[in-house]
Amino acid sequence: MKILIIGLGLIGSSLAQAIKKGHPNYYLIGSDTNQASLKYAQSSSLVDETTTDFTTSAPRADVIILATPVQVIITDLQILAQLPLKPQVLITDVGSTKQQIMQAAQAVQKRGFTFIGGHPMAGSHRSGVAAGSVQLLENAFYFLVPEAASSRAVSQLKNLLCATHNQWLVVDSRQHDRIVGQISHLPHIMAAALVNQAQTELQDFPLGLKIAAGGFKSTTRIASSDPQMWTDILLTNNHLLITQLQDYIQKLIQIKKALQNQEPLEIKAFFTKARNTRQQLTKNPNKDFCLTLTITDGPEAIKNIVDILFSANLNLINIHISPIKQDNTSHLQLSFNNQTNLSKATNLLKAAGYQILGSD
Repeated sequence: MKILIIGLGLIGSSLAQAIKKGHPNYYLIGSDTNQASLKYAQSSSLVDETTTDFTTSAPRADVIILATPVQVIITDLQILAQLPLKPQVLITDVGSTKQQIMQAAQAVQKRGFTFIGGHPMAGSHRSGVAAGSVQLLENAFYFLVPEAASSRAVSQLKNLLCATHNQWLVVDSRQHDRIVGQISHLPHIMAAALVNQAQTELQDFPLGLKIAAGGFKSTTRIASSDPQMWTDILLTNNHLLITQLQDYIQKLIQIKKALQNQEPLEIKAFFTKARNTRQQLTKNPNKDFCLTLTITDGPEAIKNIVDILFSANLNLINIHISPIKQDNTSHLQLSFNNQTNLSKATNLLKAAGYQILGSD
């Protein structure tokens, strides 16, 4: 099977690695306008063939993955609609918004080609082809917007990306854009606005931003994202974002009034509601599939344990290590996505001589 990946950035590179891992016999073609990215992809065996012009390779592909910015995806769909593609070709994308992409996809669907919208909710502070990793997508939520696609096509795509070990979520395009608008797009606007406001407010105090502590840095970390990419994303989700922005502004006005009127109960309720909701996000959904063991030798022991689990193809969700005690030991907690993997891991680590303190 021939797979064409258009765009070898962070996500495109990660998907290439996942496909190679899950289907080593598949033939991967990487397309990008950046020659350095293509050179790296081929020298690192991420792909089997490279091209700067996907129109020459698309007719040979059984699956086409559009892993470029949203506006480029929309343009490329129009181009694909004019090409002599294979009748059974499956086309998908990884765009951060879906309504405009699904509308643009009608051009290929009218030709009888299958299109499934997609969006892996994964990212990194790094970018580019060298930053890609199979682990980037592990346990990440991966939206699928099949709409006119068959269940067989959806199964085909899931099988193609089986090595990502992600969590699939099937939604329609409006549901998708509403969700990511609220939890991703709006926070990016808020972070950028806060940084810009702080820069203006503190411009007469040179050390102002330099002494920013963890809270400010954590809240505004995403403000360092690519400006052009986020311009494209916001403009393709503008209608929903306008409504969400207005709702957010109203909440700011409410807390402003509470401050003006010296209303401690209103202010406390504001923070209490937020704290309770936020705490729900940090609850470990895998708490029933954890094991705890005693380790010595720190990093070396952790590496050995991970190697054991990796060799058994066990899906490790999370690792937590306690501070080292006076006897040079510490506790390592491992989380898994189901009871079967937990039981297998427990047996393997016991057989390797590790002391299991608890497993539930």
